[in-house]
Amino acid sequence: MTFPLKSRDRKGAGLALALCGLAFGADSWTPELQMKVRAIGAVAVSADGKSSAWTQTNDRSLWIDGKPVPDWKAAIAHMAFGPDGKKLYFESGKAFYAIVGGGTAQKVNQDAESDGNFHLSTDGAAIVYVTRAASEGKKSRIREVDHIPYRHQICIAASQPQAQARCTIQAPGYVGVMSLSPDAKTVAFEIRPTPFPNDSRLSDIYEGNLATGEVTAIAKTNASETQPFYSPDGKYIAYLRSDDPPLQPGDERIILYDRGRKTSRELAGTDDRLPRLIGWSADSRQVYYQEDRGTRNALFAMPLDGPAQTVYAPNGVVGHVSLSGSVLAFTRESSSEPPEAFTLVAGATTAQQVSQANPTLANPPMGKTELVWWRSRDNTEIEGLLTYPVGLEQGKHYPLVVILHGGPYGHFDESFNGRAGIYPIASFSAKGYAVFRPNPRASTGYGRDFRYKNLKDWGGEDYQDILFGTRSIVAMGVADAQRMAVMGWSYGGFLTSWTIGHTNEFKAAAIGAGVSDFLSQTGTSDIRSNKIDAFGAPWDNLQFYMDRSPIKYVKNVQTPVMILGGDADERVPISQSYELYHALQSLGKTVKMVVYPGAPHGPTDPEYVLDLMKRHLEWVEMYVH
Repeated sequence: MTFPLKSRDRKGAGLALALCGLAFGADSWTPELQMKVRAIGAVAVSADGKSSAWTQTNDRSLWIDGKPVPDWKAAIAHMAFGPDGKKLYFESGKAFYAIVGGGTAQKVNQDAESDGNFHLSTDGAAIVYVTRAASEGKKSRIREVDHIPYRHQICIAASQPQAQARCTIQAPGYVGVMSLSPDAKTVAFEIRPTPFPNDSRLSDIYEGNLATGEVTAIAKTNASETQPFYSPDGKYIAYLRSDDPPLQPGDERIILYDRGRKTSRELAGTDDRLPRLIGWSADSRQVYYQEDRGTRNALFAMPLDGPAQTVYAPNGVVGHVSLSGSVLAFTRESSSEPPEAFTLVAGATTAQQVSQANPTLANPPMGKTELVWWRSRDNTEIEGLLTYPVGLEQGKHYPLVVILHGGPYGHFDESFNGRAGIYPIASFSAKGYAVFRPNPRASTGYGRDFRYKNLKDWGGEDYQDILFGTRSIVAMGVADAQRMAVMGWSYGGFLTSWTIGHTNEFKAAAIGAGVSDFLSQTGTSDIRSNKIDAFGAPWDNLQFYMDRSPIKYVKNVQTPVMILGGDADERVPISQSYELYHALQSLGKTVKMVVYPGAPHGPTDPEYVLDLMKRHLEWVEMYVH
């Protein structure tokens, strides 16, 4: 039996089946309109809070204090204001630039070849950055697997044109997150043996002397140590340490390293045990971090002693968080509000909007999104998001689109439904569909124990979570059980493949970058450790790999299937899609496959994103009436 699905009663989440938004120049959401929603990238604020800057990723524009920088149309990786708040430094295309006010961007350090990691000294006089040392040998089309023809080094240079850099630190591996000490004499940085994603959790933390080049390990264990940040007084380094050994679901604690005593200790645990460090308070008494809370997230402060305190918890989500002195900068959005840039002075309760990225966005009616919950087969409580169709009529049953997220250690959050993306939620709602996005076990935002529930059970109880949630929406009288579609990307693609091999309840399915054969995918993916964590090594547990592969159940599939993927996907190689496509085709099933040339695991090319949204709509319209 299924349990009744209920709306989650919490502050800021209404329970009425209402509509959001007003019409301003458009009658209905479409994929083309969703492509016009402007997304915010990097956000920066000066230490005095008087100046702010942000990027708009759609057109690669840079904005300072509400005005676009003339003639700038290039991607920006990172940016920060100088100590006087007048000059903005940023990185683009491996080079550094500086700009004063709304003037023209000028190159700094003409010969710099940054590898995506730079820091400005507190006095603004120097830039410290990571670069690649000279490549070994001549360039060749011949590639040796797992051979990296470069190494990382850390350089320091004056923050002015033509300044000569000194690359004093030869890193004992590949540098990740880096932090510069307040006196600009040392750097703390992540080191891992290779730059490959599969080795991302083999990270330790070292400290290097910029004058002498001497390097010392300060956190080197079997756990994964990441995200070092110096305290403003220079006494401490805060960082994250995983469980030992590190497992893919993740379990991390904030560690305080005392530089004088050379000792480390754990600070209080966070709720989700997956914090993302932001920096320190100006008085060096608290560490700021961001963490998921169900379908939302928030900013927190962890004191050196005692439990964490909430700094900012909006009715929605924040992203791209940065810190300057005592001022935080970030993006904020909700299911019904497009993204904008905000700043927040530490200790204040109200954030100030500094951007106007979407003031003229045509905002036609949008179906209301509610947080809902239900109990699964084993009585575990599960949450998800339900978006109602525009023009909802009480008592009427609507076609339902079920979307499954990737990971499995990801989650659906309350980001703007009108965003461009693989799945056009606002457009589905505008066409009269209800959209259900469950967060089954293993989703982030619900604590460590919830995340570990499917560690060795992919396609097991998480599949039941989805099935029970879908049936509960039917039971509450919103969805029509005879008109349902299911779709997902990455792990969501795997779950979609698994679902249609175990039930015929769905009339259409779309599988994006989905695993069909765990044995072959483990041998060809750029990340193999997550399957070994979940199943054990394939040579030790071959039957389990076979039993949990959707390809084994392909004869059961009766649902029309669309398969999509990029041919440059290293995470779930396109061969996984071909395996499923050819099997379904050979069996005479209804199947279609679309390949996006040059696309990685998550397509970002605007042409591809628009095509994906339109194809998903058309596929559902074809089979779900």
